Amino acid sequence: MALPTTMRIIGVAAAGGPEVLRPDTAEVPVPRADEVLIRVEVAGVNRPDVAQRSGAYPPPPGASPILGLEVAGEVVATGAAVDAFRVGDKVCALANGGGYAEYCVAPQAQTLRWPQGFDALRAGALPETYFTVWANLFMAGRLAAGETVLVHGGTSGIGVTAIQLAAAFGATAYATAGSDDKVAACTGLGAAAAINYRTQDFGAEIKTLTGGRGVDVILDMVGAAYFPRNVRALALDGRLVIIAFLGGSKVEAMDLAPIMTRRLTVTGSTMRPRTTAQKGAIAAELRDKVWPLLDAGRCAPVIHATFPLEQAGEAHALMESSAHIGKIMLTVAR
Repeated sequence: MALPTTMRIIGVAAAGGPEVLRPDTAEVPVPRADEVLIRVEVAGVNRPDVAQRSGAYPPPPGASPILGLEVAGEVVATGAAVDAFRVGDKVCALANGGGYAEYCVAPQAQTLRWPQGFDALRAGALPETYFTVWANLFMAGRLAAGETVLVHGGTSGIGVTAIQLAAAFGATAYATAGSDDKVAACTGLGAAAAINYRTQDFGAEIKTLTGGRGVDVILDMVGAAYFPRNVRALALDGRLVIIAFLGGSKVEAMDLAPIMTRRLTVTGSTMRPRTTAQKGAIAAELRDKVWPLLDAGRCAPVIHATFPLEQAGEAHALMESSAHIGKIMLTVAR
């Protein structure tokens, strides 16, 4: 069947709040040699989308200006160099942009088949969080079986994934969350304990929970507001991995001596500017080490809410409210 030349998308009228997201049309993208064209069934909503919409996170050179970094659907065309997928395959992908649309291209190296028993909704909730958690918690943070990890924002899409994967690979996970209901959700997902950061000092609680030792790894999306307490909460040879700055990026003067004397590592990363080869290396590890867990039903995304593509603004408003537990998704009607 011939593909259309135009498609429905969500456009950004101007940098601003959720209200700037509006239905629009664009040309259907043509896959490059190493890309697949996916008929989108589901697209995920993520914090980088919110940042891009507000004007704080422009797409890298060559990436689609359309919002959306993760999709699931059916391959409908392939580039000349694609050898891992065929038309008709059901896939999910970490896109470089363009997910809020009826069709989206993605490099084959960043594309994965749906895990066994998954539908489009659950498959579409995987790429952004699983790529991010694996690259940061396991590759950069070197989390290993028998170690301990503190996951900030335990009920975010990232947090839900981090708790489940940490537990699945034999680590003890602790988490922070902003309400008692969210604390309960974290322990229900596999956290050994969770801390309500609005009513408890997470640094003191972690020291109590670990017998004064601290944790081996912290996965942090708050940034400057938590930095001194994060450093104090780490064990000897601990690793602090920063993936966002929701609490600011500039740390006020503090004593750096503990980083040296306790041999701490502070690192961080972003996902979108990485090369296809770098993202492909993450995808390969996910395929080999994580997809078997998903196939066996040992981990799964938590879907908080779904919205039709045309209601992307409402989805962004929910994301910014932080009232959700798990993923917020957009569905594309045919």
